[in-house]
Amino acid sequence: MNVFNLKNKIVLVTGGCGVLGGGIAEYLLEQDATVVLLHYKKIPLEEAVAKLKAISENVDGFMCNVTEEKSLQDVSTAIVKKYNKIDILINAAGGNMPGATIAPSQTIFDVNIDDFKKVVDLNLFGSILPSIVFGKVMAKHKQGVILNVSSMAAQSAITRVAGYSASKAAIDNFTKWMAVELAHKYGDGLRVNAIAPGFFIGNQNRDLLIDKETGQYTGRGNTIMQNTPMKRFGEANELNGAVHYLCSNASKFVTGIVLPIDGGFSAFSGV
Repeated sequence: MNVFNLKNKIVLVTGGCGVLGGGIAEYLLEQDATVVLLHYKKIPLEEAVAKLKAISENVDGFMCNVTEEKSLQDVSTAIVKKYNKIDILINAAGGNMPGATIAPSQTIFDVNIDDFKKVVDLNLFGSILPSIVFGKVMAKHKQGVILNVSSMAAQSAITRVAGYSASKAAIDNFTKWMAVELAHKYGDGLRVNAIAPGFFIGNQNRDLLIDKETGQYTGRGNTIMQNTPMKRFGEANELNGAVHYLCSNASKFVTGIVLPIDGGFSAFSGV
């Protein structure tokens, strides 16, 4: 038996139009899973689904706001009607806002509280609400996997990203709490884990890490390199192996963990 087999699994990916969610969706399609993208904007969703159809016809998309319970419930009903089940939920929706980030010339007292709340709403409740709504379908069948996305910012104080850090730290706790709750009350067929990516260069953080004019690392980029034993940033496809493992029966006795994918960043003391 192939414990890594994901064929015919119904996988929901929130934030499926982003770099992280889109990359994961592409990989899972290559593993013969059926992937359902969830996104709140129609045109990006249609474009992402069309792009992925070049890999496999087993891709679908639903408009959905992960911070609105009714939107999630409506989509859950539609997905169950079409596919009869939900096997895996990957909570990849997330992001940051300038107002919830502390500029080098600012202090915590300059933070925009409204932006801080929006960042927490997206990164924390944007995973809690889908986990509850879609997890209820899994609980009915006593089978399912929920995979959250944490961050290195959850484990230690990464400067500047105050709102993002707070929300991702809460994701770590919620992952463990939900894992225990579901196992206690619905059995060993329901698992909840998280991945914690280290530093990957994406659209949101590129200017913080790479100088536009010189192409060299910024001061922040150099600091990260000094604290990453592998001395490089991660590649998006280097998340796929961990995602595959945690979504498959290869990890069927694994629940409540937050798995770092960080080139050794979380293991290094800095000295």
